[in-house]
Amino acid sequence: MATSEKTTLKGILTRYIPILDWSQRYNKKLAIGDITAALIVTLMLVPQALAYSMLAGLPPHVGLYASMLPLVAYAIFGTSNSLAVGPVAVAALMTASAVAPYAAQSIEMGMISAVILATISGLLLLASGILRLGFLANFLSHPVISGFISAASIIIATSQVPTLLGFSGSGDNMIALGSTIMDRLESLHTPTLIMSVITIALLLVSRCYGTKILGLLGLSKFSAQTANRAVPAILVVAGTFLMQSNYEWVKGIKTVGDIPAGLPGLSAPLIDGNMWHALWLPALLITIVGYVESISVAQSLAMKRKERIDPNQELIALGFANIAAAVSSGLPVTGGVSRSVVNSDAGALTPAAGLFTAMGMVGASLLITGWLGSLPKFILSATIVVAVLSIVDLSIFMKTLRLSTKDFLALAITFSLTLLINIEWGISAGVLISIGLHLYSSSKPHTAIVGRIAGTEHFRNIDRHKVEVCTDVVTLRIDESLYFANARFLEQRVLELIAENPKIKHLVLMFSAVNEIDSSAIEILETINHALKQQGIGFHLSEVKGPVMDYLKRSDLINTLNGKIFMTQFKAYEELACINNNK
Repeated sequence: MATSEKTTLKGILTRYIPILDWSQRYNKKLAIGDITAALIVTLMLVPQALAYSMLAGLPPHVGLYASMLPLVAYAIFGTSNSLAVGPVAVAALMTASAVAPYAAQSIEMGMISAVILATISGLLLLASGILRLGFLANFLSHPVISGFISAASIIIATSQVPTLLGFSGSGDNMIALGSTIMDRLESLHTPTLIMSVITIALLLVSRCYGTKILGLLGLSKFSAQTANRAVPAILVVAGTFLMQSNYEWVKGIKTVGDIPAGLPGLSAPLIDGNMWHALWLPALLITIVGYVESISVAQSLAMKRKERIDPNQELIALGFANIAAAVSSGLPVTGGVSRSVVNSDAGALTPAAGLFTAMGMVGASLLITGWLGSLPKFILSATIVVAVLSIVDLSIFMKTLRLSTKDFLALAITFSLTLLINIEWGISAGVLISIGLHLYSSSKPHTAIVGRIAGTEHFRNIDRHKVEVCTDVVTLRIDESLYFANARFLEQRVLELIAENPKIKHLVLMFSAVNEIDSSAIEILETINHALKQQGIGFHLSEVKGPVMDYLKRSDLINTLNGKIFMTQFKAYEELACINNNK
């Protein structure tokens, strides 16, 4: 008994704290792969952490803080060997929109509001994981997510234009940003513009051709990829040295400014009822978008590597990561697409890669933050622009239009509202449209009158196949589970069939595609049964699945049914004399 209890306890612990499982198998070979990946990801993460923190309207060191303890938390609780957690562009933009009213009051208020955002997001993620609500991410359709991310990426890129031109500017949609840029063009700083163009060009060449060029110079594939991924970090170093020079022409180029060295202190978030009430909706939206982005890349990489992740445990892991960000004065975090792909390609074999990356960020915060104060802002803005424009996918419009007008409408509305109003409107509309389209689609399920393919026991749609039919028996196949939203539709469809077929003696509902049924649908079936009985028409069901049959047995329909329930449609066809009639 004791052994059984111990095994059960161990199973529970390893399920909710996965590090207890994989750490037992950890060895030197795994460590080498994880350390190698961590070094490369750290080179990416240092400039990105600074850049995304500034994108969020916060001091640059906040991004560094959000790249330490949250990575440790995810390594303990996460199930993906490749996911790289930390600040990301879209979440940073959403954070900027939420904290803007507080950041306008003071830098401290902006940081406090970011901590509260991370806290609420972490609590929402934890609660969702405990309640096993990971499936809710499926309610956001791919076109809606693509439309939102593409529009948000365009806004992010546009928001960096003022910095690339050498002046300041802000706005939460394309109209406001465009107006700000046009109004302040006279403040353009030519040296900043020239260096911005050069930096973006180098980053684009690196992204598109860097590995190939380095390969032609004699580097191995791995060395070429590693060196190419270090290009943003190399530009950070070069830009910082440039600003520390005495060249006259660099004067006027804006720099990051003082970055406090050291590690973040640990503290609980401020309990302010008004701020928590004002920030819960933005936090919810950040949670939804962050989880969908994170789980999408984690599942994609896991499938490629023939690994498995647990969506509900990922909620818990991301929840703890955000709580860790909150207590260490960071901003909301999630899994980053580009860093996760690099982490995977660079050889990460376990979540320990995140632990080593956190150690690298600790080292950067302790050793080079003072030196990074001279880093020009345009390099961070160029890094953001090149990173986010790579995930803009405008081809999704034509692809979606060819496949589904409804999905295209959802995509277009989400994209337009995000671009022209703000990201909260865009993602809120996307969530509501996704749920609305699901309800609309399931409220009008596909149905088909079926007949038998001659000489077989198979039944197909009479409008698509050459089949045998019986004049006095009609079989209606329902291609959807039955519940309150579509039960009335079924009733109306049956009434139409009766009106269209005055010679009908039997109606069979083919339940082969009905996986679930609720009490509202049962009531409608009882209503149909009563109506057909009054007209002398037999009412039958065929191919009812076990779980649905269990539900039917608990209702009165079984006892009052004006007909039979057949195991197969062929049995119904045979017993109701259709075969004899066709002969």
